[in-house]
Amino acid sequence: MPIVETAFPFVRWFKGYSSASLRSDLIAGVTVALVLIPQSMAYAQLAGLPAYYGLYAALLPPLVAALFGSSPQLATGPVAVVSLMTAASLAPLATVGSETFITYAIMLALLVGIIQFALGALRLGMAINFLSHPVVSGFTNAAALIIATSQLSKVFGVYVEDAPHHYQTVIRVIKAALAYTHWPTVFLAVLAFAVMMLLRRISPRLPAVLLAAVATSVIAWATGYHHDHRASMTDIRSVEVTKKIQMYNAVTAVLAVKSQTNVDLGQQISGAEETEGVGSAGAVALEGEKSLLHVGMSHMKALAEDCRQDLRGYLFLAARDFSGGMRFYLRGDSSIGPGVDAGVWRLLVRHGPIDETAMTFRRGGAIVGQIPAGLPGIHVPRIDWAAVPHLLPMAMIISILGFMEAISIGKAMAIKTGKRLDPNQELIGQGLANIVGSTAQSYAVSGSFSRSAVNLQAGAVTGLSNVFSSGVVVLTLLFLTPLLYYLPEPALAAIIMMAVFSLIRARPFVHAWKAQRYDGVIGVITFAATLLFAPHLDRGIMIGLGLTLLVHLIRDMKPRIALLALHPDGTYRNRRIFQLAQCRHIAVVRYQGSLVFANADYLEEQILEQVADMPELKHVLIVGNGINELDASGEQMLSVTVQRLRSAGYDVSFSGLNDFVLNVMRRTGLYDRIGEEHMYRNATRAIESIWKKTHELSQETECPLIVPVRDVIAADREPPRRWWSARRS
Repeated sequence: MPIVETAFPFVRWFKGYSSASLRSDLIAGVTVALVLIPQSMAYAQLAGLPAYYGLYAALLPPLVAALFGSSPQLATGPVAVVSLMTAASLAPLATVGSETFITYAIMLALLVGIIQFALGALRLGMAINFLSHPVVSGFTNAAALIIATSQLSKVFGVYVEDAPHHYQTVIRVIKAALAYTHWPTVFLAVLAFAVMMLLRRISPRLPAVLLAAVATSVIAWATGYHHDHRASMTDIRSVEVTKKIQMYNAVTAVLAVKSQTNVDLGQQISGAEETEGVGSAGAVALEGEKSLLHVGMSHMKALAEDCRQDLRGYLFLAARDFSGGMRFYLRGDSSIGPGVDAGVWRLLVRHGPIDETAMTFRRGGAIVGQIPAGLPGIHVPRIDWAAVPHLLPMAMIISILGFMEAISIGKAMAIKTGKRLDPNQELIGQGLANIVGSTAQSYAVSGSFSRSAVNLQAGAVTGLSNVFSSGVVVLTLLFLTPLLYYLPEPALAAIIMMAVFSLIRARPFVHAWKAQRYDGVIGVITFAATLLFAPHLDRGIMIGLGLTLLVHLIRDMKPRIALLALHPDGTYRNRRIFQLAQCRHIAVVRYQGSLVFANADYLEEQILEQVADMPELKHVLIVGNGINELDASGEQMLSVTVQRLRSAGYDVSFSGLNDFVLNVMRRTGLYDRIGEEHMYRNATRAIESIWKKTHELSQETECPLIVPVRDVIAADREPPRRWWSARRS
């Protein structure tokens, strides 16, 4: 039975399961689904995918993660940070929303799932420790700000070209909003915010996200919020605009040819390297041709971006002609005749050429639109092996970050419910969720804090609640997709922004600063770097990770070493911090840290420096309670140091070494060379043993390492005085 439960953790659900538990799971599952459906659609758009791909990601992954994970209440599905990282990792490879982009998103989910499953199967859940809490806090706060600000264009109803850096894109959005704001869009966004905040104050159990989506959808349907019109080039009464469209189409046509040429050159280079060898004359010539092609492509891409930005910035007024057709004029054009439509129109320009016979002009706001009815097909994801090297680093980061989010949520709920959480089993569950989900056109998913909280508050007993949530998504895809047609995009933007506001917290930075200042600095640098380099989010993570490893390495190279002396409370403390007197003949050196190749020479340098500062020194006592590891380099350094000190006339002893370190010394023979009589269990016994011998014929009448009898008697009668109180007195 334990083997069956290990392979199929969901078997544990049904131990002592009752009809009351079934009712609780059903209610919780339906409640979570009411939040999951609109939220998943919003997150899909954040990932650069059509909204209905969020429903595909909410179909199988929650079910599979619940079946094979270890947390009964963890709700898996689309989440904000993973969605943002999906968009960031795919943007350099394909046009957002294109078929290639969607293919890569599904492939990325497969890679994430394989990595997570492998880590769990190999019991490597400790891999999450590579990202420290300051790095994760810095990245999460920055990602939350990036996510929130990325929705501003949908809140204001403006369209801008993405800049190389996210902050530049935000500036473009603000400039565009100052030039023109679509106020019905702003109204729906504000309404969605108000509904969600009000309902959460009334009762956290209410499906505030769903009700906000329903309210804004009804208003959008009733008021004609969405209003598009198809027109041809002849319907535009502006030479400036028509020339710009023709120029843009010409540039995109050249780019398409150059892109195909680039692919052909890549194949020719591979062929030349196979037949003539790497670095051959033919391969080098083709590489040079490809480099020149890239220069030309970069220029053409910049020109296309400028054209798109100009076309998106044009504002039009429309007038009907005698036949009832629409004619579009630039706003401010003095040649506009009678019959002008009251609204402002804009030309929708996406990546790729503009169809000059069927251009889309929009007067209203954006809605989700048509959602394909029915369930997604099940098939093995198509893998583009050429894109794997680019996607793999991001897949590893998403795997670890997504799992850290899931495991932190799972731990919080495990504390409340008293259930056991197995990190490796959770990795397997999350990995299988992404692998199986990718076969049903899902992009990468993870555990959701907000939906998990709803699941727990709604009374979920087992993971069966997530099975019911997936069932509601199935019903929605089969029968309810027409009801989602009028769901406004500003409402989805508001849903995303409300979800990520809880991720913005300054307290982790303050806490890290109080614990260790360098942790606080690393958190702030990670935060700033992630914001600065966005949308290249991996750079912020890598900078934070690099700083963490660098600080760890520096700390290991120079561990803490302290000279000890007797404190008034009878313990041995750092004499410099507590300003204690120093014995003339005994140097008590406390070493805290591993003694390995990276820092082997540091302890020797500190001991020799102390020897030089104490002309009457006779004995060196190394307090090794903090030595938890000893490798060959450290052992060799200790052997050489002991030999040098004894050759110079100094004696050496050790105290507090643990069994692991002592076993290393015994295996190498260092223990015998030092001598068992120089090994002590603690510093007090060591000093008691060596004190008399070192103080023969000494001028030191009262040694600071020995407690005078009168002090011992006084200490028995009254509590020890704090060192800072003694200093003040």
